[in-house]
Amino acid sequence: MEAIQKKNKFLSLLILLLVGYSCTSGPVFTKYKTVPNNAWILNEQVRFDFSITDTIAKRNLFIHIRSNKEYRYSNLFLITELVFPNKTKVIDTLEYKMTTPNGKYLGTGFTEVKENKLFYKEEKVFPFSGEYTFNVRQAMRKNGFSEGLKALEGVTDVGFSIEKTK
Repeated sequence: MEAIQKKNKFLSLLILLLVGYSCTSGPVFTKYKTVPNNAWILNEQVRFDFSITDTIAKRNLFIHIRSNKEYRYSNLFLITELVFPNKTKVIDTLEYKMTTPNGKYLGTGFTEVKENKLFYKEEKVFPFSGEYTFNVRQAMRKNGFSEGLKALEGVTDVGFSIEKTK
């Protein structure tokens, strides 16, 4: 009798965990693109196409940057462009911190390659169903120079993800 009760408790807990897991946030869209030669060329956009059908749900949007030890900067400037199905564009210039003040990298990972998951838009509601495009390009410059870096070395991959909110 005791064995049956323990088994029932275990099954109840397992079902509860599975139901709870299915209700949590999770990725709706995730894609990465490799940067040729680990050097992101100035004005070279990385493009992500995705489809939206739900115009009510709130979503969190993230930019993912994978970089290696060749990345020499404490920050990262990006120019993003979100293109709606009706061809409306939202363009943003963004800055992200990539290291702590003492130079420790903020990314995660156990190997030479680290990944930063950077917030792009929080609780975004897409107003139209249809095909969207997200473009991102690097906009790094050396201090005191107006020209952008011709190649941002050390960036291995650029990713984009859309996740459900709770």
